[in-house]
Amino acid sequence: MAIELGKLGIWRYHANVDAKFAAEAEKLGYGAIWLGGSPGADDLASVDGILEATDSLVIATGIVNIWQDEPADIARVYERIAAKHPDRFLLGVGAGHREATKEYKKPYAALVDYLDGLDAAGVPVAGRALAALGPKVVALSGERTAGAHPYLTTPKHTRSTREILGEGPLLAPEHKVVLSTDAAEARAIGRNTVKYYLGLSNYVANLRKLGFTDSDLEGEGSDRLVDALALHGDAATIARGLSAHLDAGADQVVVQVLNEDPWPGYRALAAELL
Repeated sequence: MAIELGKLGIWRYHANVDAKFAAEAEKLGYGAIWLGGSPGADDLASVDGILEATDSLVIATGIVNIWQDEPADIARVYERIAAKHPDRFLLGVGAGHREATKEYKKPYAALVDYLDGLDAAGVPVAGRALAALGPKVVALSGERTAGAHPYLTTPKHTRSTREILGEGPLLAPEHKVVLSTDAAEARAIGRNTVKYYLGLSNYVANLRKLGFTDSDLEGEGSDRLVDALALHGDAATIARGLSAHLDAGADQVVVQVLNEDPWPGYRALAAELL
């Protein structure tokens, strides 16, 4: 794999990442920032400045929504960035959510068509990744892209995903964390984010496969669910939870700090893991 991501990355909403944020992340030792919130072709205009402000940090998209931009348009964005900053931009794409996209039909076939479009436009397999939860899309990610970027998962999912991918393809799962030893406070912060995904069928189906039950998934989610999806505690405790992904076969774990000020969390975790 030509693009080197390092073992620890950051997931952050794309509009909240600028050159200053990226420079601080690189200084701490993070290898990549994944731009979340379905950035479109216009949103990715900021990537050039972010990469110019850093030396080796990789910017990845987590993810570009296939229903939002045509592959030829995204390919032009990729070509522009990759030409200026070789091996520092990874194009993550995905099908998004049934509930958020009226065009959402036969997503697997749509993903295949989109990847065909990227092929035709010259985006290399090594320069792209695929949002993947279910085994069929995981397999597709290993066959047609650099690898998989699962979201809202656990180390159990990481282990099974690595078994499907085999050795070689990228596996970079996202995981949410809350730096706080006050369990009630941490769960309230974690639940405020996790509850949104309990209204999205693809995530709920995947969580059921991971062993969560109706009682875990109803309402705003059980404590067991929130604790698994939004790790909390001191930095050492959270680091152990993140390391479980690496032990299960992840190449990089992509950390989303949910605290209002994310920097204490990112600094503390870098000290523990980098």
